[in-house]
Amino acid sequence: MFDTREKKERSLGTKLFLKAHRCNSPKCALERRQVKPGAHGASRRGAKSEYGQQLNEKQKIRFTYGLREAQISKIFKAASKKTGITGNVIIQLLERRLDNVVFRLGLAPSRSVARQLVNHGHIMVNAKKVTIPSFSVKIGDKISIRPQSKDHVVFKDLSVNLMKYVAPLWLNLDPEKLEGKVISLPADIEFPFDINMVVDFYSKQ
Repeated sequence: MFDTREKKERSLGTKLFLKAHRCNSPKCALERRQVKPGAHGASRRGAKSEYGQQLNEKQKIRFTYGLREAQISKIFKAASKKTGITGNVIIQLLERRLDNVVFRLGLAPSRSVARQLVNHGHIMVNAKKVTIPSFSVKIGDKISIRPQSKDHVVFKDLSVNLMKYVAPLWLNLDPEKLEGKVISLPADIEFPFDINMVVDFYSKQ
C-alpha cells in the first residue's frame, strides 16, 4: 500500500518531499510508479486548462506545507494587503512558519514531523515554548529544542546528523547547541511549484 502523502505526489507529478528522506531514495513512490494513482492513472493524460494548471500549483503549495484550504487562502489575503510583490510575500509568510523553520534547520526530517514537535511543546522560540505551528518567526528569533525534550527518541543522533547539514542562507544553525537563528528574510529558495500561477488563481476568486 502506498502512503496517501505519496499518492498526492504521484497525482501532481512532482516530488514534494512529504515523507522525510524517503523521497531522496529509490523507495520514493514517484520513482517506482511514474503514473497517477488509481485504476486509470496510466491513461490520465492530456493538456490541462489554465485553471487546471493553476489549481495544480495551488495544491502543490498546500501539500508541501501541510496547509488546509482556509489557511492558504488566509495567507494569500494577508499577502495581498502588504507592500511588495505578492508572490514573494506569500513565500516569506509560508517559510517563516515555525514548523517550516524547524524543518529548514534540520531539527525535523519533514514538515509534518516538525508540526508534531511544535504541537507537543518540544520547540522554543527565544527560550519560550511555542505550540503553534503557524507562529511566524522574525529576524533575530532563536529557535531551539526544549531542554527537557533533548532526550526524546526523535532527536537521537540529531547533533551528529546536523554536522553534515547545510541550512538555508537566511537561517544560521548551531549543530552543537541544536538551535538556529533567523538572520534575514527568506530568499533564493527553490520550490516545486509556480507561485505566480497560485497568485493568479487566488486573484480570480
